[in-house]
Amino acid sequence: MAQRVLLHVGTPKTGTSQLQEVLFRNRDRLRKHGIHYPADRFDAHFLAALDLMSLPWGGLEAEAIGAWSRLAAQVREADGTAIISHEILARATAAQAARAIASLGEDTEVHLVLSVRDLVRQIPAEWQENVKHRSPYSYAEFLHSLQGLARDEGHAPWFWAVQEIPDIIERWGRGIPPERVHLVTVPAPGAPSGLLWKRFERAFGLGGLGLDLDVDRANPSLGVAETTLIRRINRATSRLEGTDYRPLVRELLAHRTLARRPDKVRLGLPKDAYVWARGLSDAWIEEIRIRGYQVVGEIEDLRGADWPGEFADPDAPADEAVVDAAVDAVRALIGEAARRRRHIERLEARLAALEGSDAVVPRRRRAAEAIVRGLRGNPVGRGALRAYRRARGRNSLSA
Repeated sequence: MAQRVLLHVGTPKTGTSQLQEVLFRNRDRLRKHGIHYPADRFDAHFLAALDLMSLPWGGLEAEAIGAWSRLAAQVREADGTAIISHEILARATAAQAARAIASLGEDTEVHLVLSVRDLVRQIPAEWQENVKHRSPYSYAEFLHSLQGLARDEGHAPWFWAVQEIPDIIERWGRGIPPERVHLVTVPAPGAPSGLLWKRFERAFGLGGLGLDLDVDRANPSLGVAETTLIRRINRATSRLEGTDYRPLVRELLAHRTLARRPDKVRLGLPKDAYVWARGLSDAWIEEIRIRGYQVVGEIEDLRGADWPGEFADPDAPADEAVVDAAVDAVRALIGEAARRRRHIERLEARLAALEGSDAVVPRRRRAAEAIVRGLRGNPVGRGALRAYRRARGRNSLSA
């Protein structure tokens, strides 16, 4: 049984993708140092979180059944230190958190780890994340729902469940002494590159282990014009299937194209929302100090930067900036269409090569079916099949 478990339960947009990629990639090296990150696939802890909370997630909840029990069993079988990490665990209720901790072993020393960032950055980041998940709602609507008194309406329930630091610790930290509750603060803007990782190293005991840190799991932010463009696409493509939206809009356009545009105008808060967020952050900082939690980094990083003196409204952006972003998006889509066209041409050539006499029909059919099965296994392949069928003008058995 693991003598100690470092249970990292959030929050989103705090460098968690990089942390989890490093842990997953270095599993074998960590094990040699008595640190266990039990995962047979990168999203193993994500599936476990879905299972623990019975959380619907685009059909993945069916695949997640039993995932938490398997993860907990692996932790109980480990020696030394075990690490569990996923940011959506922040959403767990007190009952779900208690059940999770109990499943890790009666005599296990559980440490609660929470990576946290100031609301001045978290609020815009969360709205952008909603937009990248097909939300058509305006920034003004989002801010209004967060500042409203009814926290069970609109966007507020999810946001506060995964961002309200004292409440998350209250739900997860019942029965855990304050000295075993660790808050890793995301450095303030302008801090040296790599400082957040050094704080993760301190919190998880990863320093000096020679880990491979060359990962590419960043979840880059969009600028004002870029987010506006994606939101307009969301409104215009409401009937687009989710299996098409994710690879084409979220991955190709948002992550691989628009987030990488130079000189993006960073999204911030309007002055009234900034004052409100800063006041709430001050209250949280005071509460953290009173409770005596262990802070890895600077507690003042939770306060957020000073208001910059201006606000670029994504609900009323400069048309020229949105058009420029749209041109880059079209260029990316044309490139993807050309790539798929070449892929279809290669498929057609392979299928044509299989055509022949009746003696080779069974072999040709088996080969064609194998190609089709492979294509059905990913969104690009499914798109190629649809295009091929339209080109053939019929639903052939081989396609």
